[in-house]
Amino acid sequence: MQSGMAKTRKWVLDYEPEEARSIDPLMGYTSSGDMRSQVRLFFDSREEAVAYAEKHNIPYDVYAPKPRRPKLKAYADNFKFGRVGQWTH
Repeated sequence: MQSGMAKTRKWVLDYEPEEARSIDPLMGYTSSGDMRSQVRLFFDSREEAVAYAEKHNIPYDVYAPKPRRPKLKAYADNFKFGRVGQWTH
């Protein structure tokens, strides 16, 4: 599968957790009383995200996205001669 670049050009502000997650002893689910852990804010540019964080006194760290190096693939590569690995179905 070759993933596209749709909806990847946004900057995201995630809040740091205010309390540790707890494990439900019966079911094993993890839960938290921290409402901010469910909030994700999206911005069109880095400057908008930084301005919002500074306006609301939110400490922030900026992580730039890593450059992508797409691996070009073709369906025909599954059947090519000298393929590494066995072809199975």
